[in-house]
Amino acid sequence: MTPQSTVVTDYIDEIAVVRLNRPAEMNAVNASLRAELTDTLYALEADDTVRAIVLTGTGERAFCAGQDLDEAATIDTGNLADWLNRQHAMYQAARDMTKPIVAALNGTAVGAGFQIALMCDLRVAHPALRMGQPEVKAGLASIVGSYLMSLQIGHSLSQELSLTGELITGERAHALGLVNDLVSADQVLPRALDRAAKLAALPRTAVRLTKQRFRERTQPGFNEACSAGIRYQLECYASGEPQQVMRAFISRRASSTSARLHKD
Repeated sequence: MTPQSTVVTDYIDEIAVVRLNRPAEMNAVNASLRAELTDTLYALEADDTVRAIVLTGTGERAFCAGQDLDEAATIDTGNLADWLNRQHAMYQAARDMTKPIVAALNGTAVGAGFQIALMCDLRVAHPALRMGQPEVKAGLASIVGSYLMSLQIGHSLSQELSLTGELITGERAHALGLVNDLVSADQVLPRALDRAAKLAALPRTAVRLTKQRFRERTQPGFNEACSAGIRYQLECYASGEPQQVMRAFISRRASSTSARLHKD
């Protein structure tokens, strides 16, 4: 581990605590984090001393704020398919884990961050955090996230959250079934560790095969959603709408930063 690592891992007995580690960027996904998380998960899968994993974010603000917009702004129709395939490979790494994964949602979980959380077996959150699928507000179709939500909630609710792009609180997410445990913010990690420890104590083969069956049942739908995501996002990018939204956001951020610097 180095100070520059975008994913860091600590060990508590048989549990690996994996942290998304870009706190200044609200742990947003960029090429480095994407590659490191993929490699980390497969390494933990091969480590017989690890029985369960807790996935969380560094800092108090965010679990993961989704795609890094500075990176997303460099994407066009020529490199989009490769970019999304690498994203989907990261998701597949989580799906391929035979060991239990518990998401400790310490803060905001939106877009890709929300989807990473949905890849986990269980989710622990606190009432005030915000989570959801805001892709449509960024000019992107909600495809993979909508499919993942459909595995947890009904069609109507998935449609509502996908089409509106509205974020919901941890409290509402718990009521809808998107979150398994709702605790105070300071208890999110301890509860996730407790959940992971109990799962780690179960017979390995039974856990592995139960997870395998869930994966077998949902893998065709996941594959189709990933393929559809590329097709639809290509059309979105061809329209120029995502680029326009991202340029406006980056411009507002730069103006805000400049104003703060002049004020200081």
